[in-house]
Amino acid sequence: MEIRLGNQSVNQIEKRLGIEFPKEIREFMKQTHQDNASDIRKGKWHCFDIPFNLVCGDMETATKIYNSVKDRSSECKEQLQFSLSSGN
Repeated sequence: MEIRLGNQSVNQIEKRLGIEFPKEIREFMKQTHQDNASDIRKGKWHCFDIPFNLVCGDMETATKIYNSVKDRSSECKEQLQFSLSSGN
């Protein structure tokens, strides 16, 4: 059994990574954040603090966010995992 804690906002994720998301992605993420960590819906995401893991409700959402930072991964202060909600 895995224990996951936290509900990171877009600003908290950026601060922890040490980079800013592009404006378009930041706005997308603010609109699609899901506070409730269980059953993350299609088109939504939730980021845990421990472990630092951004869980998306579908591959399209995960890919959109991931693609916005993948080329800048060497600038990140910390590793951020991406995963899909188990229901999808």
